[in-house]
Amino acid sequence: MKQIRVLLVEDHFLARMALHSVLSGHAQILVVGEASDGEEGLAMYKSLRPDVVVLDLRLPRVSGFEVLTRLRGEFANVRVVVLSNYQGSEDIYRAVRSGAMAYLTKDASGDDLINAIRNVDRGLRFLPRIALDRLAERIPESDLTPRESEVLACIAQGQSNREIGEALHIAEKTVRIHVSAVLDKLGARDRTQATIYAFQRGLVHLD
Repeated sequence: MKQIRVLLVEDHFLARMALHSVLSGHAQILVVGEASDGEEGLAMYKSLRPDVVVLDLRLPRVSGFEVLTRLRGEFANVRVVVLSNYQGSEDIYRAVRSGAMAYLTKDASGDDLINAIRNVDRGLRFLPRIALDRLAERIPESDLTPRESEVLACIAQGQSNREIGEALHIAEKTVRIHVSAVLDKLGARDRTQATIYAFQRGLVHLD
């Protein structure tokens, strides 16, 4: 039986050890490396060339999203299983769009993780029901421009139009236009609902 060579990219030591323990208990899987941040993960992938990467999204130095984008840009056949606490529809959409072939939340079972790795190693996607449901919630027309995303982040922080204008160095009238566009694209009645939607969909995060 072929062993699947796996690289773990996870910044929390205990989580990384738990993953190693779960995966090492299966004869078909061999953990060939462990990285504690995104930059280290990129370097280890280039040197080890594992079959599958198990990747967290919230990483120091280089985010998981950036790791995905850079790996996919350089290695067309890279195979990545995302394992993250992020459950918003936008997080899942961004990860899949960036090249993830599987998306699991950190409350997934060990069997789900093993199945995801096996499927991804064969070139197949593995998206459990919760991920598919979240993607179904996402409205394609809700894509925000980079400036609208900045405005939404400010809204989520409770900033007024004047404060947003000062923070982004744009006129208050322009801020009002962007706020209106954000509310329209999110299907939100007001700024409070837009903030709720933004956190639910993973458009902004509490750090």
